[in-house]
Parts: sequence; C-alpha cells; structure tokens
Amino acid sequence: MLEVARRTLHLESQAIQAMADRLDGRFEVAVDLLLACRGRVVVTGMGKSGLIGQKIAATLSSTGTPALFLHPAEGSHGDLGMLTRQDCAIALSNSGETAEVVAIMPVVKRLGIPLIGLLGRINSTLAKMSDVVLDVSVAREACPLGLAPTSSTTAALAMGDALAVSLLEKRGFNADQFALFHPGGSLGKKLLLKVADLMHTGSQIPLVPEHESGREAILEMTAKRFGMTGVVNRAGALVGIITDGDLRRHLERGSSLLTQKAGELMTANPKTIAPEALAAEALHRMEEKKITTLFVCSESGDNDNLGAVVGVIHLHDLLQAGLM
Repeated sequence: MLEVARRTLHLESQAIQAMADRLDGRFEVAVDLLLACRGRVVVTGMGKSGLIGQKIAATLSSTGTPALFLHPAEGSHGDLGMLTRQDCAIALSNSGETAEVVAIMPVVKRLGIPLIGLLGRINSTLAKMSDVVLDVSVAREACPLGLAPTSSTTAALAMGDALAVSLLEKRGFNADQFALFHPGGSLGKKLLLKVADLMHTGSQIPLVPEHESGREAILEMTAKRFGMTGVVNRAGALVGIITDGDLRRHLERGSSLLTQKAGELMTANPKTIAPEALAAEALHRMEEKKITTLFVCSESGDNDNLGAVVGVIHLHDLLQAGLM
C-alpha cells in the first residue's frame, strides 16, 4: 500500500511539474482578464471538475476576487440568471466536451462574458469557445485503470491556486484584508485578535517604583501572581523588570533582597509590545525571546524610554484565547 501511495503522489506531482513547465503568456492574459473583471468570477464544471471548481471559487473569494460556483446542469434550468455582463467565467473540463458545460456556453458568449478554459484538451469544443485556454492536461491519471479523475483534478486545482495567488499579489491583498473574510476559528483569532483584547490593565498590572525596596517588589510579585513585576521611574515610564530568576540570581550572589532598591534588582529594558499589535505577534515574541510575559506600553520596543505601561499579557492569556 505504501508503494501504491508513493506512486500516486509521484504521478500527481509529475503532472503539476509538467504543467508548470509549459506555462506561457496565456496565463498572464487569464490573470489580466480576471483582474479587470468588474463583476464576479463565475466558475463552472461538472462532476469531479465541478468539485474542484467549487474549491477554486472559494479560494478566489477568500483572497480578494469575488467568485461563485455555477452548477452547469442547474444553469440550464434557470441558474444562468445569476450571470451579469460584468462577470468573467472559468470553465473546467478534462475532455473539453462536457455536455452540461458546453450547453450553457452560448449564453455566456451572448452576454459577452470573457471565458477562461481550464481544459485537458486544447482542441476541444470548449477550447474553441474560450477566450483563453490554460492547458491542464496530464500524461496519465494516477488511477491504475486510467478512469478515476486523479492527476487531472489535482492539476486543475493547482492551476486554480496559481490564478488565485497571482491575483492576490497583483491586487496587493494583505493580511488585514484576509482577516476580514476569516473571522471564525483559530485563523480568525490569529488575524484579528489584538493584544489590547487580552491584556490585563489597571490594578492588575504588577508595578513598583525604582526607588522602592526589594521587599515591596516581592510583595507586588506575590500579590499579582505573574512571577514578575515591572519597574517604573518617577515619570511612570517602564525602565526594567524583576523576575523570579532575577531574585534567585541576586540570592546566589549574597545580596540582601529586602533592603536593595528595585532599580538595583531589575533587568533593564524589558521586552514590550504595543496594544494595537496582533496577539499572534505577542506569542511569536514570547517564543522567540523564551519569556512568558510582555508589558504593553504606549511606545513598545527595547530602548530607554518605553513609554507608559498600559497593560501586561501572559502566555496563559494567549493559550486560553486558543492561539496555541
């Protein structure tokens, strides 16, 4: 079974590579047609090609190119009414002769809708009807009988992805725009959730003035339960941090924790983050620096003037929010 699986994957990867090697200017023309579309991209296909078409339409829609899937059989019974003259169409067919798809093409052409064919035969009926033909033919199906659409559907899907990604880049589509279309689930949280949405504020923030004693710093750490406290100057700006590790290191050196000043016990220039930063960025920064807490400052960074402390965020907050 492992050999069968490897052979299948090898044949499908070969099909995609062969398709990539023969890409030419027709692909650029197709991208320009889709980019110029003032309506929606209407994708159609029958059977397995239709299922691939549904995924292509979904990918286009989620990356900034409004698209929908038109079932060709339903199209012949009224659903063609969803078409407008501002649309652009993509037809999928390995044979290029799929009866249900061919049947709706006269209406597509009558409306003057540009047609891009993702076809396995470039001399087929659908190819002759298309304004641009993208060759998605394969040397052989991965199915040993040569019957079940396998390599051919993989190739068509990959070509759809190539179109979607090319359009995404030409539009300058960014993560913020992507987030608008993906508000649900863990992906939505990573793209939409801000540090300000999760941070602890006000009296929950562990802070001591730099002139206070180590005793006061330890009491603040104990009361706030973050395993650390920030240290601020007389202007209220964050200048350092005292962690459990800092206390242990001072004890090893024989320091008197209770009488030393917080400014003497602290580590200067703690890692911070801005409140408007994505929570996912806070997680990345914690993982990169191997820390569990970030102070949220009006001016974040690693410098001598970190600005006023407006919050604190802990690794557990990110865990509870489902970002890990």
